[in-house]
Amino acid sequence: VGGKPGMSGAVRLAGEAALRVGAGLVSVLTAPGSVAAVAARPELMVYGSDDAATLHELASRCDVLAIGPGLGRDDWSERMFEAALATRLPLVVDADALRRLADVPRLEPRDWILTPHPGEAAQLLGYDATGGNLRVQNDRLGALRALTARYGGVVVLKGAGTLVGREGDVPQWCAAGNPGMAVPGMGDVLTGAIAGLQAQLRDPWLAARLGVFVHACAGDTLAPRGERGLLASEVATELKHWVNP
Repeated sequence: VGGKPGMSGAVRLAGEAALRVGAGLVSVLTAPGSVAAVAARPELMVYGSDDAATLHELASRCDVLAIGPGLGRDDWSERMFEAALATRLPLVVDADALRRLADVPRLEPRDWILTPHPGEAAQLLGYDATGGNLRVQNDRLGALRALTARYGGVVVLKGAGTLVGREGDVPQWCAAGNPGMAVPGMGDVLTGAIAGLQAQLRDPWLAARLGVFVHACAGDTLAPRGERGLLASEVATELKHWVNP
């Protein structure tokens, strides 16, 4: 769910990544003005609607719901965010949906996977806007533990050396990945990969760790041809080779 006009590429990348890891049927609910851009990937089932009831209808046929890529911060995004929380489906929450979660925190434990970058993590923890990002980066493990304590579920703290944690388990660290992956859209691909794996594995802890790993390995496979100029869409395509024997 996402992709308001001007940001349709984000939700399309997430949908394509879910397809590439083998999710099967992938539906994208987007703003009406974004349908054509997202539907350019013909394998995606694309629905454009301003009505949150459409989300509930689609959710009744889904195993997992990912929300946030290109969601925006307008009335449409608020309606879709509230509707997504109301479904009680396993959720993957990213980007603008994380910012909405920070604005109106839900402290009850949820079967969700949160995928913040350091800036979003700072917002989720209520850190000062001017120094919050640096505070997270200076103690990434501490920030991860604070996030899992406050929000429950599984937290993927993105960045150089992505961390994956949940309460009661030893935090996991991903050593793969490269600087060329610090480009727009890369987080959207990760969201789609995790959601697609969650739909198959039915285990958010495993899906988050595996999604982070195959995403990083896909980026590293492409890096020898040049890190500079690496595109998120290229990583999405490469995911296929890391989820097959």
